[in-house]
Amino acid sequence: MEQNGVTALGYIPLFPLIGSVLAFIIGRSKRDAAGWIATLASAMAFAVVVALVMAMPEEAEYYYRAFTWFSVGGFTLDFAFRFDHLTAVMCLVVTGIGSLIHLYSVAYMAEDEGRHRFFAYLNLFMFSMLLLVLGANLLVLFVGWEGVGLCSYLLIGFWFKNLSYAGAGRKAFVVNRIGDAGFLFGMFMLYRQFDTLDFAELAQAISVNASPELLPLYFVVALCLFVGATGKSAQIPLFVWLPDAMAGPTPVSALIHAATMVTAGVYMMARLNFLFDLAPQAQAIVAIVAVFTAMVAALTALTQNDIKKVLAYSTVSQLGFMFMAAGAGVYWVAVFHLVTHAFFKACLFLGAGSVIHGCHHEQDMRHMGGLWSKMPITAATYGISTLAIAGIYPLSGYFSKHAILAALEGGHNPALEGLLELLVPMASVTAFLTAFYMTRSFAMTFLGSYRGHAHPHESPLRMTAPLIVLAGLALVGGLWLGGTLPHYLAPVLGSPAEHGHESIIEGLMHSWIGIAGIGVGLLCYTSLSQIPATIYRVIGPLSTLSLNKFYFDELYAAVVVKPLEAIARVLFRVVDQGMIDGAVNGTAAVVDVSGEVARSTQTGQVRHYAFFMFVAALLMLFLFVFAGRV
Repeated sequence: MEQNGVTALGYIPLFPLIGSVLAFIIGRSKRDAAGWIATLASAMAFAVVVALVMAMPEEAEYYYRAFTWFSVGGFTLDFAFRFDHLTAVMCLVVTGIGSLIHLYSVAYMAEDEGRHRFFAYLNLFMFSMLLLVLGANLLVLFVGWEGVGLCSYLLIGFWFKNLSYAGAGRKAFVVNRIGDAGFLFGMFMLYRQFDTLDFAELAQAISVNASPELLPLYFVVALCLFVGATGKSAQIPLFVWLPDAMAGPTPVSALIHAATMVTAGVYMMARLNFLFDLAPQAQAIVAIVAVFTAMVAALTALTQNDIKKVLAYSTVSQLGFMFMAAGAGVYWVAVFHLVTHAFFKACLFLGAGSVIHGCHHEQDMRHMGGLWSKMPITAATYGISTLAIAGIYPLSGYFSKHAILAALEGGHNPALEGLLELLVPMASVTAFLTAFYMTRSFAMTFLGSYRGHAHPHESPLRMTAPLIVLAGLALVGGLWLGGTLPHYLAPVLGSPAEHGHESIIEGLMHSWIGIAGIGVGLLCYTSLSQIPATIYRVIGPLSTLSLNKFYFDELYAAVVVKPLEAIARVLFRVVDQGMIDGAVNGTAAVVDVSGEVARSTQTGQVRHYAFFMFVAALLMLFLFVFAGRV
């Protein structure tokens, strides 16, 4: 294990943590300084990551033990960081794209009075996400896992005076806690079996304990950990929080809900690949859930008119593609799509933010149109990212999405045999729908004539410069990563199967799904704009399901929320008010009444005392006579 320069690992999360504190303290008096402090902190973390990646020898890793966290009985756990090739890729994504989003946010949040609080939260999120990916054991990872959940709650509900926004933050927090319960169960079972939570020690212990007797345990643990991933990475049934998370400022959507936090579940599966490989049935469940999540989210995106909601459901769908590869057991492909998705989806979200900013906070695409001439840089970068997510050669999304479909078809997971005839066509249809709804969003926003009432304008350079960088990565990133990333990740995720290089003609031919989706989308939302309304009328119930988000929220409200509210009302009225408050208030009433009675005997008047003595004497005489007769 390489030891040179390991202390630098501590600086990667430290810079954003210090930036968070300084941005809040200094930003309270100098609001404009907060954004630059947070951006500088993120950029410094990125510089340290780049330096470590450049210095790390091939097939080596760094390890840094900060301190002994706790020692109970025979169990000792270090607060330690591990920096291998998988960690390097994740840190580059988090800090690199995070720095661009911070720069963008300086202009986007320039007029917000609470921007010092916003940048403090944003840097705190960076700190938590870096803890998650740097953790050398499951408990450090879980601290970061919970940290990003907390920061997500704070940032989604950033404009907390709007009660619906505050409710969206609360919803995200509660749904993620449900998933985290499963994650904790998985951790407890691993510790009980192996007395360690360190990744290296777990990998060694599991490799020498791959007996058939332990396979059911691995299956249950893998499912529990995947429950945590369904919450954090928005898979069925715990995906309902992500679309509502669009209540936060748009840079939050780009950073947390496109490029980093929501990919934590994919990273966790890749990090614990040695465990999931021994639970192929659990992997199959992951793949099945992923395919259905991707399709349901894509169908929902078809009818959304809020530009951020379209991208939110697109994110859910693309996360499904990542889990398809992980469920197939080809983890490097899942990480590959994680990286390319970070490029084009961050660009799309920031492009949407640029549109919202230029159209004076308008988010309904029905009130946009014709913005190509008004916002050419935003339109061009959004268009490039649309082509990338549609899977058009040679843009980045083509290489990762094509690799996912190949991984799903490749039969790497024997537990998926017999299901591929259903799952592969569903994945292909979802890829077509992706190209269609993204083309719809582009056409409704940038093509045709302007349908709004504001006076749109291009965003400032601090917002368009990150768009240009991200669009450039979406344009050419796949060409480079497709050849280098599988071999770079091989020491951690295993050697990939060799595949030949495609010619331009082959690449374009393999892009036919995306090309078809784009072509149909352009026809439907430009020259033949009457077609969509006709189609929606024809398919009737399906369009209603899509428009109403398949009634998942209503279903949860009927099955979970309302019954819990009814139980809570009964407990409040019967147990709390009736029994607990009744007992407390009854005790007080008894004391009060008895006090009043006792006080009435202490009047200070002789005639009252004589009267009471006379009554008492009569009572005693009566009892004496009555007792004598008995």
